[in-house]
Amino acid sequence: MNDRLNQPTVLVLNRNWQAIHVKTPAQAFCMMASDAATALDIQGMDVMLPVTWNQWLALPVREDDSFAQTPRGKIRIPTVIVCVGYNQVPKRRPRFSNQAIWDRDGGLCQYTGKRLHRHEASIDHVRPRSKGGKTSWENCVLAHREVNASKADRLPEEAGLKLLKTPQLPRELPVTFFLRNPHQIPDWDHFLPHR
Repeated sequence: MNDRLNQPTVLVLNRNWQAIHVKTPAQAFCMMASDAATALDIQGMDVMLPVTWNQWLALPVREDDSFAQTPRGKIRIPTVIVCVGYNQVPKRRPRFSNQAIWDRDGGLCQYTGKRLHRHEASIDHVRPRSKGGKTSWENCVLAHREVNASKADRLPEEAGLKLLKTPQLPRELPVTFFLRNPHQIPDWDHFLPHR
């Protein structure tokens, strides 16, 4: 049971019902008990009722519900809670990674403009590392493997190449964009963007 209470399986919404975070059931129960959040009693596609902590304690545990066993009996574990006093959607930048470069560059080779399949793509250092180039947003681009191999350790102009656009630090995005549903909780699908 302890393991279930400490898994990040509760989606947190702001008071405008926008996804902003993921918490454990233990954290969600604390937020609900202190009146910082209400739980959503989700009953299919059409019914989503905000429920206070005292109301939540009185709800029956349905057949498919996860629950915590307490001295008072079983308590349903919420899948979604709403912060009652918070209306912001925090923003952040993606972490630097091959996937983030792919996303920023839209899956296009930044030298040819060709749409790439994953197996064709590589990350190119515009200014090669051998010439002092850094592994950074401003120096890395998505490139076709063959183009990158022929460019080798030369600058683009030395290899007869021209960038489609200057690589830049990506803009900050709402945290909702970064939230994933690794446990495949159906109730989350109402609030997370479909990918």
